[in-house]
Amino acid sequence: MHISISMRVLGLLLMIFSSAMIPPLVMALVADDHTITAFLSAMAITFLSGFALWLPFRRAQHELRIRDGFLITALFWTVLGIFGALPFALAESPHLTPAKAIFESISGLSATGATVIVGLDNLPQSILLYRQLLQWMGGIGIIVVAVAVLPMLGVGGMQLYRAETPGPSKDSKLTPRITGTAKALFSVYVSLTFACALAYYVAGMSAFDAICHAFSTVALAGFSTHDESMGFFNSDTILFISSLFMTISAINFGLHFIAWRNRSVAAYLKDSETKFFLIVLGLIITTSAVHLTLTGHLPAWDSFVNGMFHTISIITTTGYSTQDYHLWPTFLPILLFMASCMGGCVGSTGGGIKAMRLMLIYKQGIRELKQLVHPQAIIPLKVGNRRVEATIVSAVWSFFAVYVTSYVFLLLALMGTGLDFTSAFSAVAASLNNLGIGLDQVSSNFSEISEPAMAIMSFAMLLGRLEIFTLLVLFTPTFWRP
Repeated sequence: MHISISMRVLGLLLMIFSSAMIPPLVMALVADDHTITAFLSAMAITFLSGFALWLPFRRAQHELRIRDGFLITALFWTVLGIFGALPFALAESPHLTPAKAIFESISGLSATGATVIVGLDNLPQSILLYRQLLQWMGGIGIIVVAVAVLPMLGVGGMQLYRAETPGPSKDSKLTPRITGTAKALFSVYVSLTFACALAYYVAGMSAFDAICHAFSTVALAGFSTHDESMGFFNSDTILFISSLFMTISAINFGLHFIAWRNRSVAAYLKDSETKFFLIVLGLIITTSAVHLTLTGHLPAWDSFVNGMFHTISIITTTGYSTQDYHLWPTFLPILLFMASCMGGCVGSTGGGIKAMRLMLIYKQGIRELKQLVHPQAIIPLKVGNRRVEATIVSAVWSFFAVYVTSYVFLLLALMGTGLDFTSAFSAVAASLNNLGIGLDQVSSNFSEISEPAMAIMSFAMLLGRLEIFTLLVLFTPTFWRP
């Protein structure tokens, strides 16, 4: 492992990241909203720290190894999350404590959307824009790492596409070079963001709100510029637009690129994961809408609109809301939170286990049932028309086991800080699945939880964002041995 090359790359990333503070700084200068000093100081500290890291190792030319990739990927979100907290801590408003500022920053960059800030409607627009930019940058970073970096390391979800005909895989990239892959995905990401912002604006949002909410919608992140989230706009049209773009963004961006390049939707129709994801989404939307109607909690039309919107928002791990969903009758809130464990598709901006993994677990379960009836039969596990390798099935089960174990440990840790079971259970889902909203004590925001709980959740957000193994491997002695 070459620490020098890791420090060189990290220094470059910090210098580049400092430029993210330019748009909110410009807005602060125009509005004169008393955040100019905060953004100037944060930008200078971030750039100079990156320069100090890069300068001693600027000539390092070692070839990146697998362990270097793990380290750089983990440091990318951890260090940028810490430096990204500077404007929140330095600005007069919201002027967060270091723990809260880091929580807010990591929540943004990991596209989680959990917030400790109360009174969003009264914040300077420069701070609001910065929060949304963090999520938008985190979203494209997630896609590029998932599609272009993690397959080379042999971790994450994209290697599952060896068993699928369409879409990218470790052996068949979208374009021959990783830089080309990143550019292709970025072009799709920007185009979706622009289309979403335009749709929001036409539907009645202000230009500022349309751009900010497009950033968080396409990133499946959930930050809003208003305390009432999407409920502030009181518009069914906006909810339909949001639902559409959340669903699109939860599908593998590799498929979006292929469909765009070929001017055809055939890639979606052939993709088993996309079909599985949409079927599960449709079933839970139907369950939510029917249950809300039958229990008389909402009128029929409102039941459909709100059931659809909240189901898509929670399953895709976006975290928008329009009302007190946690007060919905009987099992619905728990159903939605359990469904958030699936998250989006592989190669999307969504969190969770990913639809591909759950689909393979489901298919493996069906295969085992058939094997019980016909013990001598050879029943291959297939996705589409291709057979799934046993190593991939083993990797999926290993991931699932570590995910469940991590969930239990994080749940116990949060309960140890004083949270009740329901609050702790939903807080783990909110952080580990990068969902951002919870139940009971954390149904509105996370401002009232203790700083130890914030630290645990910050770690959980990074753990979920980096597909668990990518971060946990750094804590093994084997990783650091020569």
